[in-house]
Amino acid sequence: MLFLYIIIGLALFIYLFTKQKKFGKIPSAKRLARIKQSPHFKNGSFQNLRITPQFADGVNFFTILKAFIFNREKKVKPTQSIPSIKTNLLQLNPNENLLIWFGHSSYFIQVDGFKILVDPVFSGSASPLPGGTKAFNGSNNYQVTDFPDIDLLIITHDHWDHLDYKTIIELKSKVKQTLTGLGTAEHLEYWGFDTNKITELDWYEKWTPYPQLEINATPARHFSGRGFKANKALWMSFVIKTKQHKLFIGGDSGYDQHFAEIGKTHGPFDIAILENGQYDHKWPYIHMLPEDFIKAATDINSRLILPVHSSKFALSNHPWHEPLERISRLNEETKHNIITPRIGEKVHLKNQNQVFEAWWRNMH
Repeated sequence: MLFLYIIIGLALFIYLFTKQKKFGKIPSAKRLARIKQSPHFKNGSFQNLRITPQFADGVNFFTILKAFIFNREKKVKPTQSIPSIKTNLLQLNPNENLLIWFGHSSYFIQVDGFKILVDPVFSGSASPLPGGTKAFNGSNNYQVTDFPDIDLLIITHDHWDHLDYKTIIELKSKVKQTLTGLGTAEHLEYWGFDTNKITELDWYEKWTPYPQLEINATPARHFSGRGFKANKALWMSFVIKTKQHKLFIGGDSGYDQHFAEIGKTHGPFDIAILENGQYDHKWPYIHMLPEDFIKAATDINSRLILPVHSSKFALSNHPWHEPLERISRLNEETKHNIITPRIGEKVHLKNQNQVFEAWWRNMH
């Protein structure tokens, strides 16, 4: 009976915990009706273009839990503070075309007069648990108060390390328009965003929020969910086209043929932002290993390649510096223009000769 009471108490605690507002809401009513019309929504959930197991053969949740508990990588977190630069975003030259990365998958783009913010996570955590998955020292030096008004906020999917409740609530008054994939707007409306200022797209749809700014929604190979129900909202990549530039926002994605299709259809790009980090051979289909990153960099057809999804949170079991180091070594043969700015450092979209240091090599 004592064991039964413990189980019931634990179940009740989990139920009440997941009812907190930060978990968001599952799509319903008119939004759900639209989702059901999507060719990518089948059997009650969104599907990837190809069958995509969450784990490799022979791997399950308990296999991963065991590895994290008993075989935890010693260098999964840096022992020193991450070096960063504090660029004054409120005093940027409006004529500069640039990108500034904030660690992991958060970055700011100023291009042809538009200010775009992607997947901002500035709360210092990438977990719903208090004190869980904390940002590395030195990697979280930007806050919402550092930002000007944002013409377009882009959310690629609703995972905690891309859609941060605390940050989004603080940003709300600064955002003119928000773009995301089908289903994710349910969270944003629940949190008080103006429905008329949110646009949801399905893969292969196009949207023009402003004159001379065109957005094409493109596929990714991943999954979604903030609680126990997965894949009720769509995971995205996006192509941004302005008068002078084309950019690719990769979101989270395992490797697949969609990179080559996007490169062929929309390229060449001035810059492509591709995920590189939080990978593992235990989940090779939903995040790219460094070798996959190099293949995607080849496929996407871009002048500059920016690797993200690393250097801020430990969500996998590899050494924290390994993603940048491995792709740098692999790229010695392929010779892609892979750039490695520090957090907060300006990337000038028109400067083809800008040089970035291998800043992580002096930290381990």
